[in-house]
Formats: sequence, C-alpha cells, structure tokens
Amino acid sequence: MMKNFLKLTLVALLMVSSTTAFAQKFGRVDMAAVLTTMPEYTEAQQNLEAYGLDLQNQLEQILVEYNKLYADYEKNAATLTDSVRQLKEREIMELQQRYTDFQQIAQQDMQRKEMELMNPILEKANEAVKSVSAAGGYLIVFSTANDQASSAGLAYFDAEALIDITPEVKAHLGIN
Repeated sequence: MMKNFLKLTLVALLMVSSTTAFAQKFGRVDMAAVLTTMPEYTEAQQNLEAYGLDLQNQLEQILVEYNKLYADYEKNAATLTDSVRQLKEREIMELQQRYTDFQQIAQQDMQRKEMELMNPILEKANEAVKSVSAAGGYLIVFSTANDQASSAGLAYFDAEALIDITPEVKAHLGIN
C-alpha cells in the first residue's frame, strides 16, 4: 500500500514539476514522532498491553490444565486400563489442539484489537497532516522518519529541501 502511494506521489510530482517546479512547496512529517507523542497513542498502547496480558493469562491457564492432565497420565499410565488410557490420551491431544487453536485466535484478536485502537488515532493524525498541509500550501508532504535510512521507502531525500511540518502537526493536535 505504501509503495503504491509512493509511486503515485512520485508520478504526480514528476507531472507537476515539469511545468512549475519552483512554485511548489514540499514538506515532510515524522509520523512516528507525531503518533507516539499523542496521548491517545499511549492510552491505546496501555489498553493493548492489558488485552494481551489477559489473553496470555488465559493461554497459561490452558497450559496449566494440560501439564496437570499430562502429569496425572504419566503417573498413572501403568495402572490404567486400555480404554481409560486411550480416553486420557485423547483428552491430552484435544487439550493440545485447544492450546494451539487458542494461540492462533489470540494472535488474530490482538491484531484486530490493535487496528480497533490505532485506526482512530491514525485517522486523527492524518487529518492533522492534511489540515496543516492545506493551511501551509504544501503540494506534497512525505511521511519520513528522523533518520533518512528508515524513511518510508524513499531511497533519498534532501532533508534540508523539504520543510519539516512535524512541529506544526503536533501543535495542531495540541501536543507540546
């Protein structure tokens, strides 16, 4: 998705720059710096950690149940009849499957919860970028990181040539 956005942005940049390159205003914003300083982000991270801890506790309960069942089976295996031994083995396998299934479901739930918590924050930050960009007359604003090496898929950009609007976006969001 980001690569497609970058390609479209570069095509638009090339088309526009051929006629009026010197009249255009370009900027950059460190979205990671904006997001991580938003109070909503901190709250969402705390909620996500609590949710993850709850899932982890549930997973550990299944593991405790499994260990108890397995230890009991090993302790008494020699004295069990064939039918009871088969029943216990099936219970152990079912519990193993339940553990595996729960791991997968918990991972999906964590991803869903993260999207549920983070999407409104991302939308708010993006709206702030749009607002600041429109108010400042920026044609294009690149999302970058503080260091050029990890900048949103850009092979190179002249940090001095792009106006950093990160402080303005933070101010727009009421962040110091």
